[in-house]
Amino acid sequence: MGTKRVAGIIAQVVLLLSSSYGTTGEEVCDSTLVSNLPPSSFRSSSQLSSSHAPGFAKLNRREGAGGWSPVTSDRYQWLEVDLGERTKITAVATQGRYGSSDWLTSYLLMFSDTGHNWKQYRQEDSIGSFPGNTNADSVVQYKLQQPAMARFLRLIPLDWNPSGRIGLRLETYGCPYTSDVVSLDGSSSLVYRLSPGPRRLSRDVVSLKFKTVRNSGTLLHAEGEGGLSLSLELERGKLLLLQLRQGSSSEPRRLASLGSLLDDQHWHYIAVERRSSHLNLTVDKHTERVQIPAEFIQSPDSQETVASKRNFHGCLENLLYNGLNLIELVKHKDHRVTGNVTFSCAEPVSIAVTFTGPQSFLKLPGTMASTSAGVSMGFQFRTWNKAGLLVTFALPQEGGVVWLYLSEARLRLQIHKAGRTLLELTAGSALNDGQWHSVELNSRRGRLSITVDKEEGGSAQASPSPPVTIERHLFFGGKSGSDKIVERNYDRQECRNPFNVFQGCMRLLTLDNKNVDLIMVQQKELGIYSNLQIDMCGIMDRCSPSRCEHGGLCSQSWTIFHCNCSDSGYSGATCHSSVYEQSCEAYKHNGNTSGHFYIDVDGSGPIKPQLVYCNMTEENTWMVIQHNNTELTRVRSSSGRNQHLVHFNYSTEEEQLSAAISQSEHCEQELSYQCRKSRLLNTPEGSPLSWWLGGPGRGHVQTYWGGAQPGSQQCACGLQGDCLDPQHYCNCDADRVEWTEDSGLLTHKESLPVKSLVLGDIQRPGSEAAYRVGPLRCHGDKNFWNAAFFDKETSYLHFPTFHGELSADISFLFKTTASSGVFLENLGIKDFIRIELSSSTQVVFSFDVGNGPLEVRVESSILLNDNRWHRVRAERNIKEASLRLDELPAATQEAPTDGHFHLQLNSQLFIGGTASRQKGFRGCIRSLQLNGITLDLEERARITPGVRPGCPGHCSSYGSFCQNGGRCVERANGFHCDCGLSAYTGVFCHTEVSASFKSGTSVSYTFKEPYELSRNSSALPSSIYSDMTLRGENVSLSFRTNQSPAVLFYVSSYYREYLALLINKHGEDLEVRYKLDSSRDVEVLRSRVRSLANGQLHTVTIRRLTDSVSVQVKIHYRSFPFALICMNGFNSLFHFPSTGSDDLDPDLARLGSVGFAGCLSVVQFNSISPLKAALLHPDTSPVIITGPLVQSNCGSSASANPYAAENTHHLSGRRGKLHDKLHCPTHSGLPWCLLFLTLNSQCSICTPISLLYLHKELTWLRNWPGAFIVAMETTITKKIIKHKCIFLISSATIVSPSCLERVVL
Repeated sequence: MGTKRVAGIIAQVVLLLSSSYGTTGEEVCDSTLVSNLPPSSFRSSSQLSSSHAPGFAKLNRREGAGGWSPVTSDRYQWLEVDLGERTKITAVATQGRYGSSDWLTSYLLMFSDTGHNWKQYRQEDSIGSFPGNTNADSVVQYKLQQPAMARFLRLIPLDWNPSGRIGLRLETYGCPYTSDVVSLDGSSSLVYRLSPGPRRLSRDVVSLKFKTVRNSGTLLHAEGEGGLSLSLELERGKLLLLQLRQGSSSEPRRLASLGSLLDDQHWHYIAVERRSSHLNLTVDKHTERVQIPAEFIQSPDSQETVASKRNFHGCLENLLYNGLNLIELVKHKDHRVTGNVTFSCAEPVSIAVTFTGPQSFLKLPGTMASTSAGVSMGFQFRTWNKAGLLVTFALPQEGGVVWLYLSEARLRLQIHKAGRTLLELTAGSALNDGQWHSVELNSRRGRLSITVDKEEGGSAQASPSPPVTIERHLFFGGKSGSDKIVERNYDRQECRNPFNVFQGCMRLLTLDNKNVDLIMVQQKELGIYSNLQIDMCGIMDRCSPSRCEHGGLCSQSWTIFHCNCSDSGYSGATCHSSVYEQSCEAYKHNGNTSGHFYIDVDGSGPIKPQLVYCNMTEENTWMVIQHNNTELTRVRSSSGRNQHLVHFNYSTEEEQLSAAISQSEHCEQELSYQCRKSRLLNTPEGSPLSWWLGGPGRGHVQTYWGGAQPGSQQCACGLQGDCLDPQHYCNCDADRVEWTEDSGLLTHKESLPVKSLVLGDIQRPGSEAAYRVGPLRCHGDKNFWNAAFFDKETSYLHFPTFHGELSADISFLFKTTASSGVFLENLGIKDFIRIELSSSTQVVFSFDVGNGPLEVRVESSILLNDNRWHRVRAERNIKEASLRLDELPAATQEAPTDGHFHLQLNSQLFIGGTASRQKGFRGCIRSLQLNGITLDLEERARITPGVRPGCPGHCSSYGSFCQNGGRCVERANGFHCDCGLSAYTGVFCHTEVSASFKSGTSVSYTFKEPYELSRNSSALPSSIYSDMTLRGENVSLSFRTNQSPAVLFYVSSYYREYLALLINKHGEDLEVRYKLDSSRDVEVLRSRVRSLANGQLHTVTIRRLTDSVSVQVKIHYRSFPFALICMNGFNSLFHFPSTGSDDLDPDLARLGSVGFAGCLSVVQFNSISPLKAALLHPDTSPVIITGPLVQSNCGSSASANPYAAENTHHLSGRRGKLHDKLHCPTHSGLPWCLLFLTLNSQCSICTPISLLYLHKELTWLRNWPGAFIVAMETTITKKIIKHKCIFLISSATIVSPSCLERVVL
């Protein structure tokens, strides 16, 4: 093959692919690897003496000084062991130097194939350090979680005995590693041809290891039918699975992307497994399932090769296809495999250096890069940070300095002198992508240029430019604190870095076109450095695999990662916790009303949120899921078509549907069939003519109809025994020419939802039919109300071990009267997790994942042992732990950046108590969910002594949701708002009941009579009707009209006593007319609120208690006292049966004859709601409706015009001034007048003060800032006017006459 052929493996078949490799049995691999090595296999950074040489660092040996010790004890020392060949290493053991106080307490472990390009071994992909020893003689062994394959091992001390120095003896354990290797140089390849003929394997597997320094190239290629092929390619260090079509100009389709930084010249494992119609693609330890095209399900017959734009350049190891070693076949010249490869791995040596943090820098002599002609330097870097100082040096000119740095992921160069910027250049973009980027800086003959990534990147130049030469030193990544190379305006202090520190890797440093030998730097033979990791690049991709769940977008810096959870439906540091409730039931108990909501049935689980409609207008809360055809659909006969097939597509996905149905207590779906000479189920031979498919997946065939039982092959009438034809079990099976119907509800959850419908008897002449499949409706949430009551501190429930290694979320509700107790606990060998009520106001979430115990606390301002439901939500992930209580702000605790993050538990999970049976919880726990899975507390409580299933008493927590006089009623699972005594309706008695009236519309409500009484009867047996005597009434209603005059409300008795509410003829005033004694005149109260017949919504409230009446008018969301009148002397009985028109006051009769056109809403008289009764219960209520009465939302505040001009009338006129004169009745029957007193704003005691009742001489009625309304006897009034003072009973204080501006009668 030429260089244009595929560089990789080209197979004609569906090679793809798998994650299984190695032997099926557990291989014993624990032989000692170091004890028999010669001294030449050991190297070190230094040795204290010849007797402290590295060759003496063997476990349990006493030769020499009893181990290795370097000259200086610092973190730049290292001990290296050459195992002679690549070996499988499974464990490491350390020991201090014999007979000394020298030992390590922690260290780093590095591996390499070549003695260069070291790779740090990390536990759990995060923790870099290993625990060491506590004395010189004991052995500490650590078993590697993942075996390492390497020839060289290097140990770097981090900490040691503070009373001694570094001292070490070590051993490693493992076994030989079999390796077949080939090199591909960009022009070589391997081709494996399958034998012709059909293949019967349902599974194909390809596995291999590779290493490369190139970030792009084709690794594997497989061809299918129709010119379709699959390709595994490296692209910017990631492995992509691409679908290509030969001859197509379109871009390859990306099927999967795995891995990152795969161009780090370390071995990476790939496996591709084909199983039927999907692939399992594995890169290192991470696997992704991918659907593949149908062309690859069967093997092709043709053979073809294709050209590749980018050939792979690197090494392959242990290339296996279905267990067949292809490299071994090439060695033996097997005809099935061809290729021109080298059976070794030639690796280029490239020394990298890692800048780990703020103290990292490399200082080199400036003479290496600078001559009299100018400056020339180059290097490559890779980082995740957007900003950081790359290179800096001082200019020979006094105070001049050059900065080459990253800012906003772009390369910038600045020259500063004397406090100002002489020059600034910018090149490149998005340089924080983790890829290697080259940088060149050149200054020659007055021309300065910077170049990024050569021809692929960008460049910037300045000509002419200030002369650029290096004064003394050149700094990479930072600066030493001892060099004062900063210009004068930096106060000649120690060197300060005005830019962010650089964290990342550099390599291929060149100065004056000469390579910098970084090994000489490491050996301290060249330059000075601090806090560098030399001969390795320690970059980590914290976003591969992404720790962001549920589609959250991962971004990172050198030390941390961040998840953007926008539009994902989840929240938290890793987008783990759902922002949505799990059911409509949960939304209701948050105080929501009917509407569309997203529900997440499994919380933090894998099922996505789904949009449903929550109908909360009934006693049950219904979740409604629509499909594409819920209307009645007609089907006509059609020649040549024996069946009519229809599919129903739901607004949610299959997994969401199944979970929602399973979680609900009850589900139903209407299935209706209207027919005319179209039979449904029964036939002479017994096979149904029509059927439907329902249940999970595509559904199962169901041969029963709505209202019948599964498997019955009946309709509802067959179950009830009332079908048209007793010989059949469906009305339609009677085959009548008249239209008939079979309909009912499907309630068997296992058969829901309806997925398809097949109608079979539609082809006969005259056959007609119509079907309807309603939306899926479910109510109840088995998880939300699942509860248990713990009545003793020693009682608990136990469940299997909680598995939340990387992400754990726990949520539940509790109520208690106890001040403390443990809600939940699960223990491991060292790790644990616990949530407890530590006091009556505090909840604590504590855990340990190996870094030591951590706690997150939330303090409440209210008592938590108030026997009300409180919600706890705790989450722990690799970034942080958080705890939230009710709606209080969440408390968080950050996790260590490089610490343990696997939570390892092994005991039972205890609920309501602990393993020690101490500090148990007394009370109720409800809706306990761990990682989105609800624990069935009730089932376990039924078989556990001391714990009872369920937990009643919800109105104490949710009763406040019942509004407008609604009454909270307890239910076994939840509560219900009884709106029977409220003028409102709805789930929370919050929906106004309104009606539009025409001029001829009226509603009469007849109060229940305690006895039969004729109109002409004079008998008044008080013992019979005394219970109907009213000493007061509460009347409220809202209205909207443009009509005046108009009667809004009228209540009368048989004795011509009445109460009427009307708008007067001018449309100006609202009048309340009371006639409570037939011997007296009508009392009229008029408002000072104008223009009420303006089409806006107004609310009126009338309250009377014996002889006191108050009226309030609410306009445009503002309230105004209407008028107050105190009446006495009315002892006559008050009855409210409806009266005829003959009993009406003549003036009212005249107004009533005009009728009322407008809107009335929420009409209430004491506990009776006549308008609600007329609209919602006309058949069972004592109401008479005349004319058209149409229910509407005209009384909704939302339908009012918010932009209408607002009447801002105040009874006090303006603050500090007296009200205008108010009408005072002067007829002799009323001994009371209204007196309005206003205190001016200068009075020091002008604050709202209750004026107490004093023997009918002073009666407090109402107050508000700056104004008091009082009613007094006329004689007392005169005394007050004369003496100009008011005696305040409550404070025994005299109001100064200066506070009284004016008195109006």
